[in-house]
Amino acid sequence: MCLMTSNATAARPANDDDEERHRLTALEGLAALSLDALSSVAYGPEAILIVLVVAGAAGLRYAMPITIAIVVLLAVLVVSYRQVIAAFPNGGGAYAVSKRHLGTWPSLVAAASLIVDYILNAAVGISAGIEAVTSAFPSLYGGRVWLCLAALALITAANLWGVAESARLFIAPTVAFIAAMAVVIVGGLLRSHPAVPLPRNLPSVAQTVGLLLLLKAFASGCSALTGVEAIANSVPEFRRPRERRAQHTEMWLGIILGVMLLGLAVLIRKFDVTPAGHVTVLAELTKAAVGNGVIFYVIQIITLVLLVLAANTSFGGLPVLASLLADDNFLPHVFHLKAERQVHRYGVGVLAVAAAALLIASRGDTQALIPLFAIGVFVGFTLSQVGMVRHWRGERGPGWEYRAAINGLGAVLTFVAIIIELISKFAEGAWVVVLLIPLLVAGFSAVHRAYDRIGALLGIGQLPPSPHRERSLVVVPVLGLSRLTAEAISAALSLGDDVTAVNIVYDDPENPDAEDRFRRLWSQWDVRVPLVTLHARRRSLGPPIVDYLRTLEDADTHRRLVVLIAELEPMRPWEWILHNQRGLVLDHAIRTGTANVVICRIRFRPTTWSSD
Repeated sequence: MCLMTSNATAARPANDDDEERHRLTALEGLAALSLDALSSVAYGPEAILIVLVVAGAAGLRYAMPITIAIVVLLAVLVVSYRQVIAAFPNGGGAYAVSKRHLGTWPSLVAAASLIVDYILNAAVGISAGIEAVTSAFPSLYGGRVWLCLAALALITAANLWGVAESARLFIAPTVAFIAAMAVVIVGGLLRSHPAVPLPRNLPSVAQTVGLLLLLKAFASGCSALTGVEAIANSVPEFRRPRERRAQHTEMWLGIILGVMLLGLAVLIRKFDVTPAGHVTVLAELTKAAVGNGVIFYVIQIITLVLLVLAANTSFGGLPVLASLLADDNFLPHVFHLKAERQVHRYGVGVLAVAAAALLIASRGDTQALIPLFAIGVFVGFTLSQVGMVRHWRGERGPGWEYRAAINGLGAVLTFVAIIIELISKFAEGAWVVVLLIPLLVAGFSAVHRAYDRIGALLGIGQLPPSPHRERSLVVVPVLGLSRLTAEAISAALSLGDDVTAVNIVYDDPENPDAEDRFRRLWSQWDVRVPLVTLHARRRSLGPPIVDYLRTLEDADTHRRLVVLIAELEPMRPWEWILHNQRGLVLDHAIRTGTANVVICRIRFRPTTWSSD
């Protein structure tokens, strides 16, 4: 298709300083890419206790050792992803590492698993936040799905506005949540007993504390580690020096999250907190630390807001990952495009649609999504760790054994977590992820094969034959005489050797002299372009022109056959509905009905025409 405007102007190169202004600082990166991980303290410790509580008081004693093991794994992952950032400054995280050191198929598995986790994270964050709201205001429960979709729409709009712009909106809630957790932890440590008596909900018959129970609790608590990889995936979104800013952000995320997890674990042990029905563990700890006054409600509101905003981590990570996949021909190339404010709009849009579908399918129920959560990200963790081990073995620089050992330990720990997650959650819905990841990989491969076929047809990467001039005929469909007709004929005379105007006359007994009248007008115009009249029994525009073009193709008198379709550019957006869409109808008919016809649709703007 040839799309033109009569007042086209050359595009100006983007200003580099202006482009940097729309990228992230370290603080903005923490707000835009770390909310998922930071907000996980609202459900990570609770996930551990829900598993351990079946073993009674004896099981709850293991909450602290399990939390310490998770924080150790967090430290290993943070150190590893700082190394990933330095080694792969173009972003991509597990996908980039796996592609270079493990091959195509492992990299596609990593990408698919991360995409699944990003979509689930967006849905889980929003549904968890809205469920917390409906717990405080039960009258809203019936409209929870609409509330989820409204929250998703707001976050999507903020990200379409711009990456850095949306991040600035999230700085205040992020800082407020960190401050709120500090108040809870410090207040709890300073108290000798709970400010408000807490209920104890222990089973009447406790299970034995066995290894499988501890491993399941560890795997459940590892949901607190989702989002740790998002910063490494999105290095290109940071301002220069990108790698250093991203590494600082990763380090601060690890420190803040680790301190919060350990602090809450100490309070859980100190106050003997147990899961209590509709009251979250974090709410119990807050009551124990500061009471149930105004501060309690303020902290709860801050937590609710951050849970909803945690979905923004997905909006920061998935579009960048999709862009890298598109650049490697595994996704349509539109995912690689950026809008004016450095926004991958297609990636943001697809994520929003997928998350909305999950929220509708689950009816806004977080527990329906939890069994699918965290599995995908641990697949990416494991592949990136194995890839980094191969990276250090290949480079063999100073201290490579130490770095490889850290990554190797991380690979073993995250692989164990995957196995435990699959065993404990498979029947609850984890089988969906096991099925979905191979389907996504198959889709990536299909897209790549399609691009390979297109590349072979176009001879991409090879020197094409020398261009040469071919005799051409430009056919201009005309339905009447107007300024648009004159512009179309002028453009056609500029494009081809020969120009023919084609007019369609419908057989209408009430208007038998339509053809003669138009021919007289054409003769008076004296444009010196031959006019061909096509007769049609029905008021159909496409078939007569297609039949005429086929006769020209069969005659083979011109090597190049062009149809120029002139259209009027609406002066206002709403005026599109006033136009008859003739160009669209002709375009579709010619494309489906002919083999070697070039279609050129030219849109003219009447504001550029002179008054003469």
